Amino acid sequence: MLRVFIGYDAAETVAFHVAAFSILRRSSVPVSITGLVNAQLPMWRERDERQSTDFAFSRFLVPWLMNYQSRAVFMDCDVLCRADIAGLFDAAWPDAPVSVVHHDYTPLGENKFLDQKQSAYPRKNWSSVMVFNSDRCRALTPQYVNEASGLDLHQFKWVDERSPIGELRQEWNHLVGEYPPNPEAKLVHFTLGTPCFAKYRHCEFAQEWFAERDAMLYHDRTGEYSRPARVEA
Repeated sequence: MLRVFIGYDAAETVAFHVAAFSILRRSSVPVSITGLVNAQLPMWRERDERQSTDFAFSRFLVPWLMNYQSRAVFMDCDVLCRADIAGLFDAAWPDAPVSVVHHDYTPLGENKFLDQKQSAYPRKNWSSVMVFNSDRCRALTPQYVNEASGLDLHQFKWVDERSPIGELRQEWNHLVGEYPPNPEAKLVHFTLGTPCFAKYRHCEFAQEWFAERDAMLYHDRTGEYSRPARVEA
C-alpha cells in the first residue's frame, strides 16, 4: 500500500478533499491518504508570521509518522493529481533520503492567496512535493522539526551532505502561474492559490480543477452527474 500525506489547513478544506479525490480515482494500487492536522501532531512551535499554511513545518514529521520505515509522499493540499500516483513513487531515486523537483525560479508576484506575502529563498517549493525514504530521514524528529529554523527545514539542511537529494521531473510539481503552461503535467500545483479562491478561478487548469470537484461532489453510482457540472463565473 502506498502512503500519501497531504497538508491540511482549514482555509483550504475544499482543496484538500479535491487533491485526495484526484489521487484515489487514478491510483492503480491501494493508497492510504492521511491529512496532516497540527492538533493531532506533536507540533508546539509558534506560528511564524511568514508561514502561509498550518502545515509549513508539520510536513517534515512524515518520516516520524512512518516510524522511519518505508517510503511515503508528502504534498501540499493545493494540487491536482492527473496521473497514477504510483508513477511518483516509481520516479523517486531509490537510494536518496528524499526526492523532489529541483525548482530554480524567482516568484513572479509579491503576494499569493489570501494576500499572503510571497517569500523568495533558495530551493523554494522543493518541499511542496516530497518522496521520503523514511529510514534515511531519522534527523527529522519532532524535537528537530519544532526547533529548527524554517530555512534549515525547507532547504534540506537535515540531509546528510554526503547523500544526494533525488530529482523528480518537473511534471510532478508543475507550478501554475510560475511556469509556462504544460498540458502534460502529472501533478498540478496551484502554488499561488487554488481555483476555489476568486482571484484564481481562471488560472491554468482551473476548469479541470472545478470538473474534479464536481465529480467528487455530484457523481452518482452510475458514474453520471446527479446534477449538471458548473463552473464559477
